[in-house]
Amino acid sequence: MTVKSAIMSASIDSAEEKWKAQLTAMKAAIAELKLPSSSGNSEESVEFDIPYVEDDDFSSGNSGDDIWDVSSSAENQESSDANENADRSSPMTGYGPQWLKSKCIGFAERKQGLSAEDLEEHIMHLLASASVEEELQSTLTDIVGFDDLDFVIELIANRKTLIAPSPFAAAKDEGIFGKLQTKREREEALRKRDYEHKHATLGPSLDRDGPQYPHVYKAHSAGNTLDHRGKKYGLTVGSERTEHLLYEEYSIPATKVGTLEKGRKLVKISEMDGLCKRTFKGYKSLNRMQSLVYPVAYQTSENILICAPTGAGKTDAAMLTILHAIGQNVSPNPAESPNTTDFVVNFEDFKVVYVAPMKALAAEITQKLGSRLTWLGIQVREFTGDMHLTKKEIVQTQIIVTTPEKWDVVTRKGTGDAELVQKVRLLIIDEVHMLHDDRGAVLESLVARTERQVESTQSLIRIVGLSATLPNYVDVADFLKVNRYAGLFYFDASFRPVPLEQHFIGVKGKAGSKTSRDNIDTTAFEKVRDMLEMDHQVMVFVHSRNDTFNTAKMLHTKAIEQVCADLFSPNNHPLYEAAVKEMQSSRGKELRELLPKGIGIHHAGMARSDRNMMEKLFGNGVLKVLCCTATLAWGVNLPAAAVIIKGTQVYSAQDGKFIDLGILDVLQVFGRAGRPQFQDTGIGMICTTQDKLSHYLQAVTSQVPIESRFSKHLVDNLNAEIGLGTVTSVPEAVQWLGYSYMFVRMQRNPLSYGVDWVESRDDPTLVQRRRKLIIEAARTLQQSQMIIFNETTEELRSKDVGRIASQYYILHTTIQIFNQKMRPHATEADVLALIAMSGEFDNIQSRDTEAKELTKLRDDFAPCSIPDKGTDTSQAKTNILLQSYISRASLDDFALANDSNYIAQQATRICRAIFMIALNRRWGYQCLVLISLCKSLEKRIWAFQHPLHQFDLPQSVMNQLDAKRSISIEELKEMNAAEIGSLVHNHGAGKTISRILDTFPTLSVESEIAPLNRDVLRIKLFLTPDFKWNDRHNGTSESYWIWVENSETSEIYHHEFFILNRRKLYDDHELNFTIPLSDPLPTQIYARAVSDRWLGAETVHAISFQHLIRPDTESVYTDLLNLQPLPVSALKNPALEEIYGQRFPFFNPMQTQIFHCLYHTSANVLLGSPTGSGKTIACEMAMWWAFREKPGSKVVYIAPMKALVRERVKDWGARLIRQMGLKLVELTGDNTPDTRTIRDADIIITTPEKWDGISRSWQTRDYVRKVSLVIIDEIHLLGGDRGPILEIIVSRTNYIAAQSNNPVRLVGMSTACANAMDLGNWLGVKEGLFNFRHSVRPVPLEIFIDGFPEVRGFCPLMQSMNRPTFLAIKTHSPDKPVIVFVASRRQTRLTAKDLINYCGMEDNPRRFLKMSEEDLQLNLSRVKDEALKEALSFGIGLHHAGLVESDRSLSEELFANNKVQILVATSTLAWGVNLPAHLVVVKGTQFFDAKTEGYKDMDLTDVLQMLGRAGRPQFDTSGIARIFTQDAKKAFYKHFLHTGFPVESSLHKVLDNHLGAEVSAETITTKQDALDYLTWTFFFRRLHKNPSFYGLEISVEEHNTMAAQQMANEYMISMVDKSLGELEESKCLEMHPNGNVNSTPMGKIMSYYYLSHRTIRHLVANAKRNPSFADVLAWMSAATEYDELPVRHNEDLINASLSQNLPIPTSSFAGLPMWDPHVKAFLLLQAHLSRIDLPIADYVGDQTSVLDQAIRIIQAAIDVLTELGYLSSCMQMITLLQCIKSARWPSDYPLSILPGISSDTPFKNLNLPQRLQDFSAQSEKEYQHTLALLQIPNRDIPRFTKAATQLPHLQIEVKNLTALNLTVHLHRINRLTDRAGKMYAPRFPKTQNEGWFVILCAAGGDEILGIKRAGWSSGSGSGVQGSARTTLQFNEAEEGGYAERRRVEVWVVSDGYVGVVYKVLGIEVPDVPKARADDLGKKAGVVGGSGGGLPQIAGVGGSCVVSGLGA
Repeated sequence: MTVKSAIMSASIDSAEEKWKAQLTAMKAAIAELKLPSSSGNSEESVEFDIPYVEDDDFSSGNSGDDIWDVSSSAENQESSDANENADRSSPMTGYGPQWLKSKCIGFAERKQGLSAEDLEEHIMHLLASASVEEELQSTLTDIVGFDDLDFVIELIANRKTLIAPSPFAAAKDEGIFGKLQTKREREEALRKRDYEHKHATLGPSLDRDGPQYPHVYKAHSAGNTLDHRGKKYGLTVGSERTEHLLYEEYSIPATKVGTLEKGRKLVKISEMDGLCKRTFKGYKSLNRMQSLVYPVAYQTSENILICAPTGAGKTDAAMLTILHAIGQNVSPNPAESPNTTDFVVNFEDFKVVYVAPMKALAAEITQKLGSRLTWLGIQVREFTGDMHLTKKEIVQTQIIVTTPEKWDVVTRKGTGDAELVQKVRLLIIDEVHMLHDDRGAVLESLVARTERQVESTQSLIRIVGLSATLPNYVDVADFLKVNRYAGLFYFDASFRPVPLEQHFIGVKGKAGSKTSRDNIDTTAFEKVRDMLEMDHQVMVFVHSRNDTFNTAKMLHTKAIEQVCADLFSPNNHPLYEAAVKEMQSSRGKELRELLPKGIGIHHAGMARSDRNMMEKLFGNGVLKVLCCTATLAWGVNLPAAAVIIKGTQVYSAQDGKFIDLGILDVLQVFGRAGRPQFQDTGIGMICTTQDKLSHYLQAVTSQVPIESRFSKHLVDNLNAEIGLGTVTSVPEAVQWLGYSYMFVRMQRNPLSYGVDWVESRDDPTLVQRRRKLIIEAARTLQQSQMIIFNETTEELRSKDVGRIASQYYILHTTIQIFNQKMRPHATEADVLALIAMSGEFDNIQSRDTEAKELTKLRDDFAPCSIPDKGTDTSQAKTNILLQSYISRASLDDFALANDSNYIAQQATRICRAIFMIALNRRWGYQCLVLISLCKSLEKRIWAFQHPLHQFDLPQSVMNQLDAKRSISIEELKEMNAAEIGSLVHNHGAGKTISRILDTFPTLSVESEIAPLNRDVLRIKLFLTPDFKWNDRHNGTSESYWIWVENSETSEIYHHEFFILNRRKLYDDHELNFTIPLSDPLPTQIYARAVSDRWLGAETVHAISFQHLIRPDTESVYTDLLNLQPLPVSALKNPALEEIYGQRFPFFNPMQTQIFHCLYHTSANVLLGSPTGSGKTIACEMAMWWAFREKPGSKVVYIAPMKALVRERVKDWGARLIRQMGLKLVELTGDNTPDTRTIRDADIIITTPEKWDGISRSWQTRDYVRKVSLVIIDEIHLLGGDRGPILEIIVSRTNYIAAQSNNPVRLVGMSTACANAMDLGNWLGVKEGLFNFRHSVRPVPLEIFIDGFPEVRGFCPLMQSMNRPTFLAIKTHSPDKPVIVFVASRRQTRLTAKDLINYCGMEDNPRRFLKMSEEDLQLNLSRVKDEALKEALSFGIGLHHAGLVESDRSLSEELFANNKVQILVATSTLAWGVNLPAHLVVVKGTQFFDAKTEGYKDMDLTDVLQMLGRAGRPQFDTSGIARIFTQDAKKAFYKHFLHTGFPVESSLHKVLDNHLGAEVSAETITTKQDALDYLTWTFFFRRLHKNPSFYGLEISVEEHNTMAAQQMANEYMISMVDKSLGELEESKCLEMHPNGNVNSTPMGKIMSYYYLSHRTIRHLVANAKRNPSFADVLAWMSAATEYDELPVRHNEDLINASLSQNLPIPTSSFAGLPMWDPHVKAFLLLQAHLSRIDLPIADYVGDQTSVLDQAIRIIQAAIDVLTELGYLSSCMQMITLLQCIKSARWPSDYPLSILPGISSDTPFKNLNLPQRLQDFSAQSEKEYQHTLALLQIPNRDIPRFTKAATQLPHLQIEVKNLTALNLTVHLHRINRLTDRAGKMYAPRFPKTQNEGWFVILCAAGGDEILGIKRAGWSSGSGSGVQGSARTTLQFNEAEEGGYAERRRVEVWVVSDGYVGVVYKVLGIEVPDVPKARADDLGKKAGVVGGSGGGLPQIAGVGGSCVVSGLGA
């Protein structure tokens, strides 16, 4: 390789040796490096390119073989140096790069530490830097050490040579390994090279700027590098520095205004689409900057960073991105139809958040955006510390303008405003260069949070950053995740509308001294004078309000001294006179004084009108100089030719001292310089002290890269993320830190963040460094008790204190102080002192100038003592200002007033946080003190002042009230207006006060207590508002803290936050919770209701324990004995052995223990053992006993839910029935077989209601008396809603057994219960009591109970549980099946959705899916429900009652076969389907209860049942259950899951219906019978054991005495009286004075149809003649049976919109709200008749259950109306029945019930049959004709024909007519299509059989004489002509009733086909023989209506078809 070099004097030999040595060293070094063979200096090899890194200066001819080249590109590691690879092919003297390299290699071998290449690079950096020799020498010595000083000297001496640039590149073929040359050869080669060089073509220009990004618009690089770290840039060309006597000045000339590049043009508004056109109305085109941004901003969704100078029009660029977001949510889409100008916006679907750094700016932006977008109807609102938005406003707002802190608080709640946060589609961050400010940390945490949200939810949130010009814009772009080649925009100063000339002036003199201040004044005056001489207007910016006036005076004084006052004078201005006139209206004397001098002032402390006037006068040019504060620059767009910043010291209340004016403010102020219409340049000057000059010079001319301030706030931000649940472990926290700007800068500039070279080399992504930071922060948080940090698992969990700190924005240092200093019994003074110690006030400093005022404030306005004696500590000052603030003192000193505002703002927040902590620690007394102090701070009234101070009353009145301090609000409320008037000596005020008192929001509290066992008390609080709502005072809601505390220790047992809505003011408000009881009991406890907003609105309610009798907890548990397991052969029955042998060879330990008792004895048994322990097998044992010992008898199995019945039927049907030759029948509301089937069955599986209904008439039903064994499953549900029915069944069974001397065996099964003895005694159990503990499970269960903090709102609470659910799955059951139980159908969808999102962040998003893609697609094609489709594709199944059957069973099947790992289900799954899983998560233990419109706790039995699903006996050795609940409930679950729940009765609540049934069955005929009847019940037993639970007040002393017995009897007598009275009022029974009780027909109807007596009462009360169809529909919908219809959250809105689309308005339910279940039933029935598709799946299920009950209710209503004798009403009710079965309106065309015919097929076409019976009677020919006229589509004809053949065609005959009765024969002419005689009702959920009403009525009147039901007898069978016969009797009981009744009519009416009526008219009834008539007269009885009140259904062959009976 020939290299041009100075030839050394040494001989060639020595040179050659040297060469060789160097060569070997080089080869070794290169071998060590293991370099890639290719080379080149492409951009790709640079990992992070930084714009101010100049790339290597290689020219284009670089060869692949040049070894130096290789090493340089390989080492091209990122660094913050510009001259990084100073060319390595530099001259080859002894001192060239290779010399350095070999030196470094040798050096690295000797010393450990730096590697050779790092060292070499480092030294090259230093040599290339601009350091002077001394500096360089010391730096190099530091690196190399003193042993190698020669090396350092050589380096410095040859510095130029080493970094000299290369003259030309190396030739391709002559590598370093070419031969050595002689001198001549070398010269020859050089000459040749020289010639080639001179004649060569020029290479391409060098790229000195690193990568070129497409949207970076700036002049060539900002200048040369000044220091070795690449930290500063030089100033622009033409800048000069001048020295003056008083100051030095740098002036930087204005850049030229840029022009458009060739080929580019401005975007014209007229060429844009309609959305932009109307928004940019009044614009001609976008400006140059906006036109460049437009394609990316408006036409893509790229993240964007726009760096542009102030005034370049960034707000409009942001507007483009907003329009893009709006364009995505409008129709028509503006991109598709660009000319449309009218749009419909989907307001619900999106939100835009605009984060502005200052409140003033936020207000300006809100106004700007709002006015632009009003035409679209888009709401823009400000959401800052000053402007709070309610939840409703947030929902209505599309664009929210906020400050970083406020948005941080909102997103920190994570769930509270989840709806809001999740709808954000665009986040605009204005002034991103705030990052280097202290508030920058907030921005970092916001962006990191948003970016993680984008990743976790896969939702698109576009981030747009706007900033002033900053040097390291690429870093900021990386931080905002902006694609550098698409969304990174940088515009240099040439894009300013008016270029800016900048002057930086550093005034001499020590900062803060008088000299310095005077010099600043003088300099400022000089500059103002210079500007005025150039005829410029000037704004002088100062930093306090007082300073504006002082500066103005100073300028005037100096102007007079220097005789230049006329420069300022406004006298010659044409508008001056008008201005003087206008000025007279101003109150500011300073303004009037300054106007003639030509100077104005402007600051935020002035009146709005004065500020406006100043702005106007300056704008018009009347005033030449305006002295103002920086608020003017932010909030008002008022430019001037020149701006001067006078001084840069600003007082900051937050820091309590003067600090440097922020760069943001300087840029903003400079942005106001230059007015586009007048000057071509603006002038900006900043006067500061000399020591600050370089700081401002560098920052403003963007020479210093902005750094991150995050590390300082890392601890608090980490706490916020942990509290939010987004960071749960150290690795997650490390990942979170990777989203921060700090991380971006740590990689670019490691040294500034304390990361040394070695570390950044070994760990380029700085994982270890981030871990270290996180672990330190986590330890700090743990010491402050804010989180739980498990160092081994690295898990991070939030604690309440941490959450409170995060929510209230409290520093961790403050929390540490609270932890030490908080006391349970602190006074107001202590609390104020505590607040004053907070870290937030550490910076408040006390100044000497304020001491006097502070002392005065302390004496006059601080009622609470202050621990510090002086006023000089920050705590004392804070405390004094805080108290003065509450006392409403006015402050004189400006800085003090500033401090006071700052303190008040912070203190309110801090005080709330302390309150929450105290509540968390359960300190009742402290909470009361704190909540009132919080309110004092908010209202500025002391708690000891009269509460009426909160209203605007005249001072004189308040003084009177304060003087009479002892008069409380309660006492005032009891006085009338006149009395109050005389009390305050002002009668007018008396009326006002009286009105205020009416609206003063106090609550009254009542309570009920019921002990559940010895240690737990259930409390119900009833809250009643004691005030009238006044919107002005009360707004839309009032909130209260409700807590219950111990009266002696004031420990809080329970607390909750209660919100009272205006809408629900008059509803019942009930809180229901449990508290622990401990010995000794306090005499009483207090329930407090304290208003959250109003002082003095507090209620205390004492709950006395005087009558509290704690029931003994007599838990009797059976121990599991250690027995040899019994083999199956013990059954001694080959058939049974075979059945069981297939499943297991041995019985499990529990079954072994109870085997003998169940299988070999007739003893009654109560078996308590946990779910999953094998109880089903146990009850099968008892069954085999019954069939063996009592052949021919029946077994009844009662399960409390249909789902359980179905599971049992499925299981036994498959396993036992066929093998044992038994018959099984299912009896539920869904399935009602006929009597014969029931009679033949051996096993009846039924629900309590159904069996109750059947066994009521046990005297007439022989099969009820044949029962020998009743098995009641889940008998612990006695305490639930359906418990009373179980209780009645057992009582009745015992009663029947006693009556018929035929003992019935009872087997009760439950989970382990706490009072098994009582249950057992009641069931008549002696030796058969087995109550096993919860631990007796075949698979042991681990239960974890997790408490979650109270979050306002149910959905947010549920959402906060989603992440923990996901983590629980990962921890406990990563591969095994998991069931997640949730509270509602909606929650199944939401939970699945969130789990999918969390999967999205995993390596394998489909980790839960366990089947192949083909399988998946196959299964998905079977799914109907969209949500299920989505979930299944990620391996998550859904299961709830709202899914169609096929979807449900698919979910079950996939889960059971392990194809999907997770099943999200509602609690029904726990009961109905036996699907065990390894892990069960109970996600939330509350559900929405429509009746109370609030959330109620699930029954403990439900929770136990869910837990029972954990653990799969065949696979797992243990099961795991996690219960997620609120913190307050943790203790409750812990207690009862361990001990079992005591079973109590709830019969006393529904006694009346059951008594009514027994009266109608004639079991009860007297009052005494009723009392005896009660003694059979469980209620009777428990009443004595736990009287307090049932509200029976017995004092503790009297408990268990005769007196107590007497009181219990009286209590029961009053209960019976009350129930019988209710029944009598409902006309269901008659009571006689002698105590006898008789049933009435109404009572029989009630009992027969299993209805509530209230339904009958409502019908009787409302029935009238000739009702409309709407009337009967409303009567029916009002049935009590519909009270339980579920109404879920927000369904009132669905109901409202449904009601608008239905024919009958809900006006008949006037007074009932849309969320009432009866209204919903009314709407669902109409929807059924209209055949409307329902909006959501839930409604489909609800509609089915409404229709289910409807038949029973209508049938009963028909009977009631018949009793009343109303023919018209009865017919209308039958019409309703027909309509409901056929799903058509009575007004629809009757044939429309058939397929293919619409309801509006014209009646007009008279050739069509008008009635169904006309159609069914047609001949074949007529039928074909009709078919042609109907024009049915071909595809529907087969279905139509099939349906048409089902329609009945009847022939009616009346025979055997006598004076007493007549017989009606019904013949069906066309044949039945199936055996049962099904009718065509495809829309009705259950199959219906054809049935007929035979009605006897008087001719010509509205009188019904009798009714019978007829059906085809089961013998008729399919293909047979049906026939039926029924006899109707005349009720001739009334005297003289013969003559009028001679003519009667018989109507035969279908019960299902609309409008089908056959009438036999004009029947003449013969006379009655006289003697017979007399006879009848004597027996006046009730035969009429329905034959003894019971609808008798006659059929052929004596068989009865009971229609419409069912639970």
